[in-house]
Amino acid sequence: MWRCSGLRWSGDGLVLAWEGGRGSALAWGKRVGFAVPEGSGRVCVGARGHTCPVRAAVSGRGTGARCEECARLDRAHSVAADTIADDPRPYRVYLAWFGPGLVKVGITAVERGPARLLEQGAICFSWLGTGPLMAARRTEEMLRTALGVPDRIAYAEKRAVRARLPGTAEERAAEVRALHRRAVALDRWPESLRAEPCEVVDHVRAFGLEGVPAAFGEVTELVPGGAIGGELVAAAGPDLHLAVRGRGVVVLDTRLIRGWGLVPSLRDDDELALPVREFHQEQDGLF
Repeated sequence: MWRCSGLRWSGDGLVLAWEGGRGSALAWGKRVGFAVPEGSGRVCVGARGHTCPVRAAVSGRGTGARCEECARLDRAHSVAADTIADDPRPYRVYLAWFGPGLVKVGITAVERGPARLLEQGAICFSWLGTGPLMAARRTEEMLRTALGVPDRIAYAEKRAVRARLPGTAEERAAEVRALHRRAVALDRWPESLRAEPCEVVDHVRAFGLEGVPAAFGEVTELVPGGAIGGELVAAAGPDLHLAVRGRGVVVLDTRLIRGWGLVPSLRDDDELALPVREFHQEQDGLF
């Protein structure tokens, strides 16, 4: 039985990682499929490399795959949770765009490069500034209060607009460029943060989203006895876009896989035997 530890974006490509250090390299056109054994359940994945001491049962719909205690321990040493204020590493502030009207501000360690943006499914982004952690945090807060820029966007919103992206990189970059101009014009920048020029990086090709059919829905949870199998046509953040013959393209959030024991599907053809929430389709006008 295999247990997934997450989807990894790196310079070497896209990898579905498994507990024990193994990994499955993914590429467009590859078939991805698995089944969930009957009578099985989802258990807590633990925290910071340690297994959950009680192997607590967790909800199939949650993306964290942790019990309350392990979730608390995981966030106890997290930059994102503001529990590490003395990290000596340099950080970058970024502006990330996920679709029309969906721009956020965030920070990431310089040593990580653009990995954080790939992990979040940012369609395009630009660096805004570089400096110490707390200066980056103050800049992030400044943009939230002065310009109303959020630091979080729900994945449901990201998926909903992914099928309606502008056709050119220049169009996709427009909101990031406009926000960058407004941000650098603010007069309350921390002195220790160095402003970066606006150089928008587009991820549409890296995600394989060019010319891919729009997804009709998303898997909401894994269930005992369920299974899925299809051709990988695109990926963004933690999401795999799988083309299931006879059904269309469905989005599988790989965070939902963690905590489950998986086995190969008994079927050789495509299948979709998991709960799916269909995306709302905007109807055309009468004329």
